[in-house]
Amino acid sequence: MRLILGSASPYRAELLRRLGLPFEQTPSRIDETPRSGEDPAAYVMRLAIAKAKAAAAPLDEPALIIGSDQAAVLDGEILGKAQTFERAVAQLRRASGRRIEFLTGLALINNITGAVQSDMIPARAYFRRLSETSIKRYVECERPLDCAGSIKVEGLGIVLLQRLEGDDPTALIGLPLIRLTAMLAAEGIHLP
Repeated sequence: MRLILGSASPYRAELLRRLGLPFEQTPSRIDETPRSGEDPAAYVMRLAIAKAKAAAAPLDEPALIIGSDQAAVLDGEILGKAQTFERAVAQLRRASGRRIEFLTGLALINNITGAVQSDMIPARAYFRRLSETSIKRYVECERPLDCAGSIKVEGLGIVLLQRLEGDDPTALIGLPLIRLTAMLAAEGIHLP
């Protein structure tokens, strides 16, 4: 059975490679605009399932399709991807000395049976007090413009933090491998 990652993210692909399974990567082009009044947890779940369904739609042979989405949440607000240097600096300035919750939605769809497994995996990042200079140096060095909350915890972003909390460290990078392996096992793919 084919394994498809419904995401263009190089970070998610890198994580999935850790499992040693052959997979294909198919970007899922969906509208990622939050709905009015939508709770951040419901938002990431909706997008994870939508990404998996979008990648599954054109397939005519058996496949398992993975969808995932992540949001960084501060004071109940989704921070999103900065896209610009200035917005990344502003996000990190706001996060300084505070806790950001990272919510990662995960979905696995079997396109033959129609079975959909989904879950939301939370993680918390506690930021140190950051100087303006250290924030700007970090953004210049790491260029985290395409990351939720403007931080790459798998890279230099780890120096911005006091501590992390969560059940799955890979959830912070965007693809919760602990939960994914359980979902794959439910579909008959046992690792290692």
